[in-house]
Parts: sequence; C-alpha cells; structure tokens
Amino acid sequence: MTTDKKLRLGVIFGGRSGEHEVSLSSARSVLDALNTDKYTITQIGITKAGVWLAGENVWDVFQEGNIEELTPAALLPIPERSALYTLKSGKIDEVLQIFAELDVIFPVLHGTFGEDGTLQGLLEMADLAYVGAGVLGSSVGMDKGVFKDVMRANGIPVVESELVLRREIEEDIEAVVARAEAVAPYPLFIKPANMGSSVGVYKCKTPEDLRAGLRGAARYDRRILVERAVNAREIELSVLGNDDPKVSIPGEICPTTEFYSYEAKYHDDSSELFIPAPISSEKTLYLQELAIRAYKAIDCAGMARADFMLDKDTGKLYLNEVNTIPGFTPISMYPKLWDASGLAYPELIDELIELALERRAERDKTEWCFER
Repeated sequence: MTTDKKLRLGVIFGGRSGEHEVSLSSARSVLDALNTDKYTITQIGITKAGVWLAGENVWDVFQEGNIEELTPAALLPIPERSALYTLKSGKIDEVLQIFAELDVIFPVLHGTFGEDGTLQGLLEMADLAYVGAGVLGSSVGMDKGVFKDVMRANGIPVVESELVLRREIEEDIEAVVARAEAVAPYPLFIKPANMGSSVGVYKCKTPEDLRAGLRGAARYDRRILVERAVNAREIELSVLGNDDPKVSIPGEICPTTEFYSYEAKYHDDSSELFIPAPISSEKTLYLQELAIRAYKAIDCAGMARADFMLDKDTGKLYLNEVNTIPGFTPISMYPKLWDASGLAYPELIDELIELALERRAERDKTEWCFER
C-alpha cells in the first residue's frame, strides 16, 4: 500500500523495561534511516517509570536526561481520531490537546510493556497501523514458557525446560531447586520468562549458583524458566512479512564470554559475527524452514529474529526463541542479515512500514458487528 502524501509516522522508544537503553540505541538507528521525504515523524519517548512524553527532539532530550522539557502525552482508544495527545495545564484543570495525527506507529520497544502484546492491544483499540506482530504473536513470542509449549505442539525442537513461579521461589526455594535439577544435569540456564537482551539470565553450575540465579531472575518476572544448557553454536535468521513471510540467510554469533550476555550484545565488540554462518546448505534450508514454521505458528507479522542453537556435541538443532521486535542497533543481527541478503537498512524500514499498512488493510476486512 502506497500513498502520494507523506505518512504520519510515530516512533515509540524507551519504555518501562530492563531493555530501556537498548530501545534508545535501536531507535536512534531507525530515526536516522527514515526518509523525511516519505514520512512526517513524531518521536514518542516512554520513561523507565512508564510516562509517555512528546515534544521537540525527544530522543536527544532522553539522552541528555532533561525530560522536564517535554510534555506528558498519550494515545487514546478513539478509532475516529488516531492521534497523539498531550496534557496541557489550563486555568481550571488539565486538558488534552492533539499533538500530532498519526497513520502508523513504529514501536522500537524491547521487553515488557512494548514487545509483549500490551502496547499492541492499545494500538488495536486506537485503530492504528503498527509495525510488527499483533497481540497474539507478541505475547506468545515474549513468554518463553508458553512459546516453548507452542513449539512442542508444532513439532519444532526446543530444549528441555521447566517453568517456576516467583512465589514458589520465595516460599520454598529448595523445592524449586529440586524441580530444576530434575530438568537436566548442571549446568542449567535460568531466565525470566518475559525479558530479552539476556537481562536476568544466569548460567548455573552448582546448587549455590542455581539459588542465586533463581532469586536474580525473579527480580524481572514472576515466571522463571529453567533450561538445560547446550554446548551450542548460536545461529540466527531474520524473518520478514505477514501471511507469506520470507527468511534471510543465517548468521552465527561467536561470543567471547561464556554465553551471549547483555554486555556481549551491547558493550563488548569482541564477539565475532559470521554472515553467512559456516553451515551446510542442507542445514541452512532446514533452519529457514523451521524459522518460517515458528513464525507462522505464533501468528507473527512484520518481523522477527529466530534464534537457534546447534549442539556442538550431537549436531542437533533447537529453536531458542522468536524475537518479535529484534534489535535495530548498528551491530544488531536482524538488519545485518537482511543487508547480507540484499535488503539494505533504509529499504528494510520502508518495507516494515508497508507491511504494517498491509496488516491494517487485512484487519479492516473483518466485520466487528453482527446484525441479524
């Protein structure tokens, strides 16, 4: 879908998440790549406390830390008037004013309250087109426990795991340790079910590590995943599209740390990237097939990065996760893989926005009222 006039695009970044800083880095890259001849851009920043803010050069203001220069803002579930509103102080009370009318939203938010279906639900109620997966794809892709159950139901290989609750850790951690140790021999990985960028992830080699890892991961979620550790090569593929998605060539990450941690992803440039990944053509085709199957299984849309583990000891492949809002930083694999597959960064951004409009047009075919 194309139009002769400039699209009114809202770019949302920041967020109430442990991945706030990653979001800012991704958003800078997206903002730099947007063609201002095609788009009228409104920047929307969300603080770590969850406050939405608008104004001039929002990203720069967030970086400088002078957010008092900005104005509180909100998207409202008013389908007839898709706009960003700001809260202005009047003589008697505070009043809402339209700050910018919008056609489409590009959420550059990672983690909770942005990648987990919550924001997507608001955008659906506001009747706005938006980049990326819908409520279902976002929420299932975000929750590692539910995601693995869906993959198992679809015959897609994932490693053994167990889901535990924060309340169980608080009330009887020894019982949780026993359940975790039943998953597999040490080492074990402990992860918050709803978090990304390796925040709150622990590789545990002893019961003492395990107790510390369970308590640490529980800081970030009430649902915690225990997984068997795999001596793995990390292979990633990028997926792009709606009902008929396409997939990139695979890439491989070789971290110098014990696993691909937050520091390794965003602050330590010593990790090596191999694009394309040095694997056979047969394994490449199999990975691409699995990536598409997983993407469709959770009703993903727009984009996702599929992360696999190739067991060095057995040669088996396991799907680790499907990341529905992958990183867009200069060193992120999602745009790098598409660039190596023949789709440059600015064209990738344009295609994602086109896919958002296509998804909105498909949604508009649905009848919401039943009349006898």
